[in-house]
Amino acid sequence: MDPLDFLTQEELLRFFHCKKTEMSCIEQPHTFLNQLRDHNLVPEDLYKKVMRTRSKLQREKSFYRVLDWLETERPHCIKLFWNCVFKDHILLLYPVIRQLKSNLLDGSFRFAEDLPEKEATSEECREEEKKKTEVKKSEEKRGKKRSESTEEEEEEEEEAGPSTQSTPSKRKKLQKLSYSSPISKGVKEDIWTWPLYKKVLPVTCGNKEGSLYRDKLAKGEECILAEGRWFTPSAFEEFGGKKSSKNWKMSIRCQDTPLQKLIEEDHLKCPRFLSRRSLSSQSKQRRTTSSHPRQSEHNIFESDTDFEEEEEEEEEEEEEENDQEAVGNGDEECQGEVDKPEFLSVTCGSATGTLQKDRFASGTSGKCIRTASKWLTPVEFAREDPVLANSSWKKSILCQGIPISDLIERRVLIPHSLLCGCRLCSKKKKYLMEQENDDYCAVCVRRGSLLCCDRCPRAFHTGCHLPTVDKGTLGEQWLCTYCVLTESQGWRYTRDWSLTQALESCISEFILECQYLLLQLYNADKDHIFFSDPCDTVPRYKEFIKNPMWLDKVAEKLQDRQYSSVGQFVSDIHLIFKNCATFNRDNEFGQTGARLRQLFDEEFQHVFSVKN
Repeated sequence: MDPLDFLTQEELLRFFHCKKTEMSCIEQPHTFLNQLRDHNLVPEDLYKKVMRTRSKLQREKSFYRVLDWLETERPHCIKLFWNCVFKDHILLLYPVIRQLKSNLLDGSFRFAEDLPEKEATSEECREEEKKKTEVKKSEEKRGKKRSESTEEEEEEEEEAGPSTQSTPSKRKKLQKLSYSSPISKGVKEDIWTWPLYKKVLPVTCGNKEGSLYRDKLAKGEECILAEGRWFTPSAFEEFGGKKSSKNWKMSIRCQDTPLQKLIEEDHLKCPRFLSRRSLSSQSKQRRTTSSHPRQSEHNIFESDTDFEEEEEEEEEEEEEENDQEAVGNGDEECQGEVDKPEFLSVTCGSATGTLQKDRFASGTSGKCIRTASKWLTPVEFAREDPVLANSSWKKSILCQGIPISDLIERRVLIPHSLLCGCRLCSKKKKYLMEQENDDYCAVCVRRGSLLCCDRCPRAFHTGCHLPTVDKGTLGEQWLCTYCVLTESQGWRYTRDWSLTQALESCISEFILECQYLLLQLYNADKDHIFFSDPCDTVPRYKEFIKNPMWLDKVAEKLQDRQYSSVGQFVSDIHLIFKNCATFNRDNEFGQTGARLRQLFDEEFQHVFSVKN
């Protein structure tokens, strides 16, 4: 949808009225005027007059007459004018127009500035007209012509611009308008707080754009208008290609912010739907589904996707409220932000990495591509392969074989404007330093209060890292377990031994290696299938599995020094995946367990230098 659709005709005209002088100061307005002429927005005589003018001062005056004529004679074409001059080739040539577009669309222009009423004539003009009238009467009596000085004064007045106050009869008096200011001058805020978007919000889902009507959403009606059709939120989610998400509050976004956040902060009113459990309850339910696939009759992730599911049983409400209270007493560090970052796997020749969508800004701004060891901008990533170092990053970086340029065209990736001053586009040192580390936890892949490693890009919640971190004991530099293990490999005694010898060794000497292996499993378990106790959420689970085990319990036992040998630690890890195979057999969850067990065995052999 065109952003200008959210501004009224009067607002566009008022903005034009206040910016005519700025536009008339353009040094080389020929291309600008040609664009207006091509759209029949400028009369031919005024166009030719400007084009013939060589003096800079006279050209500005003539150009101002063109703009003034457009305001006076063609006010109904003002939206066409802005659409015309906001074309890419005009924006590239004229920085003034780029700035005007930014001011108009981001709300930094204050519509509420009250201009004084336009006076038809000034006091000086009244006195001059009075003198002229007296002179004219005296000349009529005497039968003489006017003096040359009077003629010169009249000629000078006739040369005044059309918008001057000397020609009140030719100008229609502008009605005084009153507007509300979207934001304070010089301050940028989220657009959903602007009075301009009080009733309608621009929203996106996938590559589809629409307008969300707030009052209709509050009533539970079809509230999103897109491509001439009305949609419910869940229908618009399907229309945007995000049906598999089954969570319209996260799929539908306004300015890259999910509606979930706007609803939680009371910017949007939403009717009572089948309520979703808290984030931790979601994770438990997903683990439950993985461990007990027979319980697929009620999938919590299919709740609140349709407006038809507004009613729910009182018993379910009470049960979910109890779950939320129980979760509320847990670690709030990981619950600060519900949404998880979206990633795209990308390649550039031999270089591979992961692109985080919400960190993408442009080719040279926003370190959005994560390699194994660092964050890079798209231009820097394209230089990772020397063969493609001089090629265009938009064409050389591929996502599943598709160039980045195609993703930008489809609006899967949205580049920031040239005038953007956000944290990603800023060149300030503190903002550049922030982009050196992950903005999500390497264990739970959620945002929140994170502790960043000073050696690698990883970041962790203090409770997610192994061992857990006490912020009060932190020094000037902190290294994560991954980096500590890497640094220590240079001086730690390495030995080539058999698997039996490794398993029989005392675990106190290899706590670091065991913590590293656990972190690897946490990181590989993207859906948190094996994190917590399945007995808490799966009825009759113990009837099938007599000795349940999960990653959090292994981590607790390791932290409390309950293992005496490495073999006991490995035995509990293998028990997790053995239970998974017994319960799930060869379904997708059983296959996930088999994959993680293979990963663990390979990492174990590498870390402990076990001979094959």
